[in-house]
Parts: sequence; structure tokens; C-alpha cells
Amino acid sequence: MQKLLMTVDRLSTWLGKACAWSVVGLTLLISWEVFSRYVLNKPHAWVLDAQIMMYGLLFMSAGAYTLAKNGHVRGDVLYGFFKPRTQAGVDLTLYIVFFLPGIVALTWAGWTFANDSLAIREQTFNADPLPVYPFKFVVPIAGAMLLLQGLVEIVRCVICLKTGAWPAREDDVEEVDVDKLKEMVHVKDSDIDSLDRLVVQQQKGAQP
Repeated sequence: MQKLLMTVDRLSTWLGKACAWSVVGLTLLISWEVFSRYVLNKPHAWVLDAQIMMYGLLFMSAGAYTLAKNGHVRGDVLYGFFKPRTQAGVDLTLYIVFFLPGIVALTWAGWTFANDSLAIREQTFNADPLPVYPFKFVVPIAGAMLLLQGLVEIVRCVICLKTGAWPAREDDVEEVDVDKLKEMVHVKDSDIDSLDRLVVQQQKGAQP
């Protein structure tokens, strides 16, 4: 079971990181358009629509990735003090009551809208129209991935309820860990305290 959970985690991670490259394309596109518009005096009507669609791709693909890393924002003022089993019970209830209905609705509606868009070959409304229907399919695909990752998280909740401990997750890039950073540069808390006292002494000596 753990192998299956990690496989889905890796799939969500791969999709999120692959779509994250759209940031590079988005940056290059905006930079080029700024140069073209203000230096060459040749603006392009389609660029704004392309920017919106690329940002939408980035935003939608981040859902499953962030859930796989347990990185979504939560109101954990009290949650962090709960035991793992209590946390799992709360999460499981919220997944069943709110997450599953919402994501199923998103995926279903997204698939319907994408097919309707494909049927009419929907385009943007400007002088240089772009096809919209390929981007519309991002919605149901991202919704399906988020739903799959959500089912994995539900399984994790059930396992935690049985064992009293959260199953392991795949490691990835995280925010800076101050304690690990201190170990890497061989700095102790006593060294920081001594430096603070030295700075205070120098400030007092500099005062007239």
C-alpha cells in the first residue's frame, strides 16, 4: 500500500514540476512583449490571453503537487496540538464532507466545459485569436489529479487511524530549516548569543 501511495505522490510531483516550467515561458513571453511594445512599438493582442492561460496552467497543476507535499494552508492553531489519530479523524471528515464533493464537481464540470469548447472550436476575442479549448482541458485533468491525490490522502488518514502514526511522504524541496542550516555552517546558539552581546556592547560604546 505504501508503495502505491508513494507512486501517486511521485506522479503528482512530476506533473507539478513539469508544469512549473511554464514560469520560464511566462517570464520570457512577458519580457519579449514589453520589449516589443515599448521599444519596437509593436504590441501583440494575443500575448495577454497567452499569459492568462499559462498562469492558469501553473495554478491548476499546483493543486495535486501541493497536496502531495501536505503544503496547503490550514488553520492549525489547535490542529498542531492534536495527536496523529485526532488529526487523521479531522482530516478524514473534511475530505469526505468538503473535498470529495467539490473536486468531483470541478472535474465533472471542467470536462463538460472543455468538450463544449472543443465542439465550437472556441477562440479568444481579439484581433489575433488563440484557441481556448486546449487550455480548457487543463481543468478536468488537474481536477482528476487532485481527486486521485485526495484519495491517497484519505487512505493515509485511515492508516493513521489504525496505526497512530502518519505514513511517510516523499521528500522534496522545503523551506529553510534553521537548525539544519546551523549544523551545516557549524554555528552554535552560544556563538550567536556571544555575537549579539558583542554587537550590544559596540552600540553602547558608540553612543555619545
